[in-house]
Amino acid sequence: MRLPFALLIALQFLTRLPVRLPYLPAAQENGRSLLWYPAVGGLIGLLLVLAQWLLAPTGPLLQAAIILSLWVWLSGALHLDGLADAADAWVGGHGDRERTLAIMKDPACGPVGVVALVLVLLLKFAALVSLLESQVGWALLLVPWIGRLLLPTLLITTPYARPGGLGAVLAAHAPVTLPSVLITHALVIAGLSVVVWGALGLLPLICVALFATYWRRLLLRRLGGTTGDTAGALLEIAEALLLVVLALTLGING
Repeated sequence: MRLPFALLIALQFLTRLPVRLPYLPAAQENGRSLLWYPAVGGLIGLLLVLAQWLLAPTGPLLQAAIILSLWVWLSGALHLDGLADAADAWVGGHGDRERTLAIMKDPACGPVGVVALVLVLLLKFAALVSLLESQVGWALLLVPWIGRLLLPTLLITTPYARPGGLGAVLAAHAPVTLPSVLITHALVIAGLSVVVWGALGLLPLICVALFATYWRRLLLRRLGGTTGDTAGALLEIAEALLLVVLALTLGING
């Protein structure tokens, strides 16, 4: 079966899976790939669920370490890099737009970026251990799915801070059907959360929606828009937040 070209673009950009494009995509084709970002997140989630099933005989600590390593590898640490750059720039920019954007372009990772990476990965690992101890494998499917739903949502609702950047090109050529596709994914995720965890399953979704709204306001205030790095930071922080709130919610419910 031949996969849609826009899906191949999304897979190549968002994952380390062995995908080769037959030709360099045009701007319109790159824009259409946004339609598939949530589906790619769902695919990553399915692979994580499969890994958890294969690792079931091992203890939760080892499971969490292997699953988190696989998670980072599958995404190529793309968004972790954005998180580190955004953290360095946010602190080092001292509230100045141009300085913040300039630091984000610097490939070097400063101490604030390192701290951000360590904290986010630590929170993910600890929450994964808690969820695996409770045998909550569904979280591994939903969290990457939600994270990659947030990326196109941010791009089409927020100006791009750097004219001509990749995100600006993607947003400019996003298909008109993208909002309805994103809403459909959000409704399916919410429905699955309620079916699996009951009404409490909506709490992590509400928390991440509130955080994404707050993050967008911060970006508009400081930069006048988003960048690829700040989008990656949103994804990583949102995934950590989802895992932590879900682990806390299920722990309290249990």
